[in-house]
Order: sequence, then structure tokens, then C-alpha cells
Amino acid sequence: MAGCTADPGPAAKPGSARSQATSQGTPGALAVGEVRTSANVKLLTNVRPAKPFDGEESWGTDLAFQGDHVFVGNYEGFTIYDIRDPAKPVTVSQVVCPGGQNDISVSGDLLFLSIDEPRSDESCASEEAPGQPDEGWEGIRIFDIKNRAKPRYVSSVATACGSHTHTTIPSDDGKTVYLYVSSPGPIPDSKSCAPPHETISIVEVPVAEPTSAKVVAEPMVFEKGHKRDEMVAGGCHDITAYPEKDLAAAACFGDGVLLDIADPVRPKVLQQVSDEKNFSLWHSATFSDDASKIVFTDELGGGGTATCDSATPVTKGGNAIYDLKDGKLTLRSYFKMPREQGKGENCVAHNASLIPVEGKDIMVQAWYQGGVSIWDFTDSGKPKEIGFFERGPLKEGDSFGGSWSAYYYNGQIYSSDITHGLDVIDIDDPLTDPAKRVRMEDFNVQTQRSYGK
Repeated sequence: MAGCTADPGPAAKPGSARSQATSQGTPGALAVGEVRTSANVKLLTNVRPAKPFDGEESWGTDLAFQGDHVFVGNYEGFTIYDIRDPAKPVTVSQVVCPGGQNDISVSGDLLFLSIDEPRSDESCASEEAPGQPDEGWEGIRIFDIKNRAKPRYVSSVATACGSHTHTTIPSDDGKTVYLYVSSPGPIPDSKSCAPPHETISIVEVPVAEPTSAKVVAEPMVFEKGHKRDEMVAGGCHDITAYPEKDLAAAACFGDGVLLDIADPVRPKVLQQVSDEKNFSLWHSATFSDDASKIVFTDELGGGGTATCDSATPVTKGGNAIYDLKDGKLTLRSYFKMPREQGKGENCVAHNASLIPVEGKDIMVQAWYQGGVSIWDFTDSGKPKEIGFFERGPLKEGDSFGGSWSAYYYNGQIYSSDITHGLDVIDIDDPLTDPAKRVRMEDFNVQTQRSYGK
């Protein structure tokens, strides 16, 4: 199947196998606002952003889950929805707390936000502070969400080069949550984000006393030289931890890094891989449930450009599937969402999660204006798409939007659309139906748990 090969080959043309591979909806380009799905997928509902989260750059970002609630990040703050009836989400609360990009996670009664832009101070009343990071505050904000109707801001921690994303790692005794903080850098002449910035920040949060949260380590995450040029930053973008396996996979802009996290404060580099021919911006990673595979994504163009077109090879701007055996990673194949997108539609591989089907490796993934793709990589050498949801372009010409994150949680797919808000999507397929029986109490996609027991 075109789009699922380790050989880049010639670029696909409109009407080729790549653009028609699994498109079961109306053929041809979509009109502005038009929705298309595969036969096994349907949109249950869409919840549009409410004021003040409906501004021109009030972009929806990541998702986290706990019980019957979904937490949706936004550049203006975050919203909590009750999803006891997935087809009718109810807004529980909305917290205005601006900061890019408000990457979000939850652990117990605590909620964490990543801020990766200098602010005038750490408070929710802060304003943008253009200039060097030394001239403002950026890092982690911490909220108490015991009362979900009235979340309470309790603390903050400044981190080197800010916090683009973070990963939660709860301690075995439940008394501490560690945050692996990822951020781009360095910035010349900056004291807080000085070259070479080949580290991550580890924040220790005492659950009973989150006001005492602090940076406890800044470990190096590269065993050999880190690729860096004008298109690739230092540091890491996303880190996915699999505490049960004592492993983490870090996507570090120019490299993929496998880590031993048996001691979460002292991670050890097991392997560092690169793919200079095909991968531009190593963005994120996902383990298979048995940790025998890792999917790394390439956010070619940083999410703001059109890379799902005939001019871009299928090996670029998509996913690379690696086998993991005896502690070593081996590249097996590439996968890219197979539907041709317009030149004005930003489209590239983005945030994803597994669909919990025992014995299978199935992923749901956001592709910005490419929509949501459901694909099977059980055979790591022959990945294939099995379902999809997508909208037409936002408008004629260039625009920024689409699905930022698409995750499976307790029977449905939840997608955070940058401008359209929260989508709840259902998939009805023999391959994925067993997942409907799996129930999770909470879910932060960058902290994996085994479902195959």
C-alpha cells in the first residue's frame, strides 16, 4: 500500500493509490466545512469553543482524561467537560489562564499546564513578555482540581527554556509525581536557555504539598552529538514514559532517544537514533502495548505547513515504526495518512494514542487539517489505515487548524480541533470493537499503561 513503505520512491500523484487507499467517503476534494468519514467511523458530536476560547488564535491543544471527564487545553487556558454521555458533553468549568501552548495532564487532584512562552509573571493574569526568556516567566503551572467546578491555581515552577510539553511519572508510593519537561532551545545570549541545551528538566511534585514543587534534575538525554541546524532545535519535544517497563521514548527534534527510567530522577540513555534522510522534526513517540515497537512521528514544517500533498514523499511528515528487541531499536517501515490534502491545508503527523485491543497494535492519530486517522501497525513492516474522519479546509487559501490531538478513551475517540473545539468520534469495526470493553480510570497519553493483562 502506498504510504506504508520504507522505500521513499517517487512522490504520489493525485488519483494514485496513496490518495485513494482507504477513502470510503465522497471522492474528490472536500468543500469548506464538509465532513468525510470512512464507512466504519461517524461523528457523534462537536462542541464548539465558548468565549473567550473562540478568538482567532485561541487554539485548542492537548487532552487528558480522568473518570467521566475530559480536560481540554487551549492557548487561553483549559476547559473541563463531563462525558458521562459521550454524545452530549457538558461543560463543568472553564479556566482562563493564557500561555502557549497549555499542554495539559492530570494526576489525582492535580492538573499541570506547560507554558512555553515568556510571560510577565507566573500568574493567570500575566501578559506576554516578548524578548529573551530571562525577561519573563515560563514553565509549569499547577492547579488543584479536587473541585472540578472551581479549579484552583496553587503553584508554579520555572524551567529552563520553558515547557513545551511534559510527561507525568507517578512514584510507586503515590506520594510524588515527577514531570519530565521538554522544551526547545537554546537561545543565544540567554542565561536561562543557554547553549547547548541538551537536557530536560525533571520537576518533583509532592502530592500532599504541591506548593513545594521544584526542579530536582536536569539530565543529559544524548549519548552522542545532537543534530542541530537552523531547522532543528536542541532539547526534546515530547517524551512518552512507560513506567511498567522502566522505559521512556524521547522525540528530541533531530533524534529519537530510548531511556531507562527505573530511577525516574536519573534516566539513562539506552540508544539514540536519527534519520536525516527522512525525519525533519522528531515530535513524539508511542510504545506498542507490549513495548516491542515504538512509533516516532515527524512534524515536518512544525505543524503549520501542507505536507500531505503529492509533492511530499510518504516517508516525510509521517510516522516511522521501529521494532524494539533486546533493548535495541530497528527501523521497519513508514506510515503516512493516505488522503491527498490541499496546498492550503496544514497537515502532518501529530498527537496519537493506542486503541486498546489485546494482541493488536492499532493507533488513532491527529493530522491537523488531514483529520483523524485510525491505522493498524500489528505487522510493523506493513502498516495500513482502517478508518478516518476529516473536515474540508477552514477557508480558501492558507489557514491553520484541524485536529491537534486524537485519543481513544473508554469507548470513543476524542479529538481536540484547533478551531472547531471538541469532537467525539465513534468507530464500529471488528478490529477495534474489543477496545470498547476496556475501561481506564484516567489517561495521560504520554504516560502509558499496559492494557494487555
